Amino acid sequence: MAELEGPEFGKADFVLLDEVTMEQFLENLRLRFSQGRIYTYIGEVVVAVNPYQALALYGPPMVERYRGRELYERPPHLFALADAAYKAMKRRAKDTCIVISGESGAGKTEASKYIMQYIAAITNPTQRTEVERVKNVLLKSNCVLEAFGNAKTNRNDNSSRFGKYMDINFDFKGDPTGGHVHNYLLEKSRVLQQQPGERNFHAFYQLLLGAPAALLTSLHLCRDPSTYRYTREGAQGDACTDDASGYRAVEEAMAVVGFSPEEMGSVRRILAAILHLGNLRFTQEEETTSVEDTSGVSVLAELTASAPDSLRRALLARTVAAGAGELIEKGHSPKEAAYARDACAKAIYERLFCWIVGRINAGIAARGYDARVHGKSTVIGVLDIYGFEIFDNNSFEQFCINYCNEKLQQLFIELILRQEQAEYQREGITWQSIEYFSNEPIVELVEQPHRGILALLDEACLAAGTVTDSLFLASMDTRLGHHPHYTSRKLCPTDKTMEFNRDFRIKHYAGDVTYSVEGFLDKNKDTLFQDFKRLFYNSADPVLRAMWPDGEQSITEVTKRPLTTGTLFKNSIVALVENLACKEPYYVRCIKPNDQKSPTLFDVERCRHQVSYLGLLENVRVRRAGFAYRQPYHRFLLRYKMTCEYTWPNHLMASDREATQALLEQHGFQDDVAYGYTKVFIRTPRTLVCLEQERAQLIPIIVLLLQKAWRGALARRRCRYLRAAYTIMACYKRHKVRAYLRELLRRFQAVRTLPDFGKSVVWPEPPAVLVHFQDASQRLFRRWRARQIIKNIPPSEMGQIRAKVAAMVALGGLREAWGCQRSWARDYLSSPSENPALALLFARRLQSLKDKVHFGSVLFSCHVRKINRFGKSQDRAILVTDQHVYKLDPRKRYLMMRAIPLSTVTGLSVTSCRAQLVVFHTQSQEDLAVCLHKMQPAGDNRVGELVGVLLEHCRATKRELQVRVSDCIQLSFRGHRRLLTVETRPNAATPDFSKSRDGFVLYWPGK
Repeated sequence: MAELEGPEFGKADFVLLDEVTMEQFLENLRLRFSQGRIYTYIGEVVVAVNPYQALALYGPPMVERYRGRELYERPPHLFALADAAYKAMKRRAKDTCIVISGESGAGKTEASKYIMQYIAAITNPTQRTEVERVKNVLLKSNCVLEAFGNAKTNRNDNSSRFGKYMDINFDFKGDPTGGHVHNYLLEKSRVLQQQPGERNFHAFYQLLLGAPAALLTSLHLCRDPSTYRYTREGAQGDACTDDASGYRAVEEAMAVVGFSPEEMGSVRRILAAILHLGNLRFTQEEETTSVEDTSGVSVLAELTASAPDSLRRALLARTVAAGAGELIEKGHSPKEAAYARDACAKAIYERLFCWIVGRINAGIAARGYDARVHGKSTVIGVLDIYGFEIFDNNSFEQFCINYCNEKLQQLFIELILRQEQAEYQREGITWQSIEYFSNEPIVELVEQPHRGILALLDEACLAAGTVTDSLFLASMDTRLGHHPHYTSRKLCPTDKTMEFNRDFRIKHYAGDVTYSVEGFLDKNKDTLFQDFKRLFYNSADPVLRAMWPDGEQSITEVTKRPLTTGTLFKNSIVALVENLACKEPYYVRCIKPNDQKSPTLFDVERCRHQVSYLGLLENVRVRRAGFAYRQPYHRFLLRYKMTCEYTWPNHLMASDREATQALLEQHGFQDDVAYGYTKVFIRTPRTLVCLEQERAQLIPIIVLLLQKAWRGALARRRCRYLRAAYTIMACYKRHKVRAYLRELLRRFQAVRTLPDFGKSVVWPEPPAVLVHFQDASQRLFRRWRARQIIKNIPPSEMGQIRAKVAAMVALGGLREAWGCQRSWARDYLSSPSENPALALLFARRLQSLKDKVHFGSVLFSCHVRKINRFGKSQDRAILVTDQHVYKLDPRKRYLMMRAIPLSTVTGLSVTSCRAQLVVFHTQSQEDLAVCLHKMQPAGDNRVGELVGVLLEHCRATKRELQVRVSDCIQLSFRGHRRLLTVETRPNAATPDFSKSRDGFVLYWPGK
């Protein structure tokens, strides 16, 4: 650690001071503070000085810098302590806790938030959804609790006015699975009144200054906090935080935690109700008390969802059970009504806060965690509790807060100082005893049964008759006057800093505090009339109703006297200390450098006082003389035995102590250790770091060895299973193959005698191994069947068959009909049935052409409708021979109008519909577009025939002919490109061409 910081930053660990004196301690603290080094170690204790400014010490790069590192590998930081607590919890499956202490304004709340932030950042590397949800709720819960539990004081702009201890549960992998928040002694009297310069809880100002105007209108509120008696004092000074942005942040945080919109609305209404309640005033009219402004009662009834009459009665009177089931209603005086109003406001806010804590706990509770399935759950506790407070006017709340700090200081003394020295003596380790201040007498002064201040306070509260605060003070003077840490003006008449019959003083470990006894009895009894409990229990608002379960009790029901506030607080603090004592503690000791909240001022005397009462100097002395680490021999060996050849895998020595000694001597650490009766003690953390590093290097090798053995066992077992499975599979496959072949033979045995040569025979389902065999067999069968069919076809029909096959290849799946089901006549103009009037004339013209050109055969002839490049449409006929494509005029005895050499035809284009459109594409870019018509029977489909015979002819002459199927055909007339499309017209009698915007269109009759 020290090598990472130069000497200009001072000593990073107070243990390294040349001399352990107060002057050197403070000088080192001042030097580091001035250099921006706000963290310093005392062994494993972190001393943190509040910098009163934002520092770039907590971003993701800093998290990565400290992740997985040992405490002394990096400069002092909260992250190093948090990582040490997390590793101790994960390595040893031991619960740990981080105790953050210091006086008000020393930075405890911020330290707890940074610790939570670090733990959230280093966990859940696999991004499990539920773990991410728990982390988000844990982080966002701080925002909600600060809004409702923190306030601006003269010492701290964000002072915690309640104590918070959060347990975070982790699974065996070290990922957070849930948590639980414990809250202690909310300072609810702040709701009613604040000291000059201080504010009420943040939530009130965030609602007034941050909520939308429409929401404030619905709650009957205005923006100005000075309008309301409970927030008037806080409205005098400047806001210490941006309340508007705080309101939005709290709304978002509550949504993340799991508050429903209805619950958030109820919380706002309850806050508004408290503000309106504080503005109620009471007057005396003859012998009855009434509310000055009755409209305020109506607003309160609306906000609390209660009956206005019931609310008015609860404010102005209380119901008392007189015995034998008789009830008496006793009216309040204006003073009593005001007292009841304020007691009600405090109780509502306290129960609202407890309900919010319970709602957060429900959101972060571990869900579905079973230790038998998921492994042992471990805990890291984070304690952020109010610091020691000395105000101008110290009341019951400061008394309880300072008692809590005394208990925590006592725990620190027990764990760090007294127990450490006692353990050295118990284990027989040579040790020079170190003197330290013990605050046990102060704790006993407060909590001792029957004789302590809390016991006397309860006794005064339970006494019959009229007991005042001054009588309680007189009782303390009488019974505690001999105590060295207690005094009052009566016991010390010359001390004019205290008032007679009002003040008493306790000499705390942190300094002398003068308390005003006024209000002690009322605050300890915390009286709230049952009428309010019943009123809110019967509210129509489910959230408000859930806060008052005791309102269900009947007024005549006899119940035990409730415990007083002081007793409840003492019991909760005792339970907290017991909980912390059973965990492995890590300490953050916060120092407040000045009272002016300056980032540069270091008040030496102010810091000297804090260092003194926190016992930091004694902590340094114990640490320098003591040992950083101790562990029972068997547990030490269990963790580090793999680093020594004499102890791995198990030692053969007489005792675990001898084995531990051999292990440490092999590493050369014998001068840095001491051996107790049952434990080994290691002086410096560096020795432990070296052992951990060597263990970390060996663990992968051991894991690989175990994995190798286990994987080998698994592989051998799997091999046996596979051999058995393959044997069974082979027998089964042979059976399936034989069954399949037998079934195949049975079905196809007589296919030669069937009319369709087995086309209708269904093939059996093959086993997986014979799928390819069946595919090959089906191909062979189809070829054999085709051969059998072809053998029966006359040679004269083979040309037509080949043409149809060619047409099917070109048009199959692209054109809906192409005439494959009928016989193809090819030369339709020579047929008397097709062309009865002109067949003879066509025959003569055909003969004259044959004599002239000497073509071999006619491939196709038919009447057509053609279009030329000028868009004119006329009836013509086409004749396709093995040499030319002729365009003929039927009206002129089939006079030849145009002859296109067949060798220049490069392709054909047809449509996908039933239209008989054919376009001949030529090399000369002078295409021929015709539509076959005047066919018998009408509606005959001859496009496929024309395409098929031309493709078969080109195949025989070894020429290539492209056939395209498209509903938008591109053609060329003397180099000019046009588009030809088809439209269907139901009212058209014959097909016809026409011009269009892009070229031409063929109107085809039909639907």
